[in-house]
Amino acid sequence: MLYISGARSVADEQVRIASTKIDGIGPKKAILVRYRLGISGNIKIKELTKYQIDQIEQMIGQDHVVHWELKRGERADIERLISISCYRGIRHQDGSPLRGQRTHTNARTSRKQIRK
Repeated sequence: MLYISGARSVADEQVRIASTKIDGIGPKKAILVRYRLGISGNIKIKELTKYQIDQIEQMIGQDHVVHWELKRGERADIERLISISCYRGIRHQDGSPLRGQRTHTNARTSRKQIRK
C-alpha cells in the first residue's frame, strides 16, 4: 500500500488509474501531470521509483488543490452558507435535501434525524 498526496494507491494499478483516485485530480489533470514528468500511463505503481513518486507528489502539491485542502475549502463554503442563513445553509444545518428533492416520501434518513 502506497500513499500519494494522502490517497491510498494499490501497487498493482496503472499510474493513469491510480492518479485519478486522488481527491481533486481527474483524468485530464492526471494526464497533464504524467506528461510533464514524462511518465507512461501504463506503468504500474510498484514499478515507479521513489524519486518519481516524490516528483508526482511535488507536482500535484504545487499546482493543484487536493485532498485536505479541497475538503477544508468545501467545509468553509458550507459554513459560510450557514452563517449567512441562506436557504441552502438552513437546509445544510437541518440535514435536509438542498436541491429541491421531494421530502414527503423520500429522504427518509434526513427525516429520521429531524423527528428525534
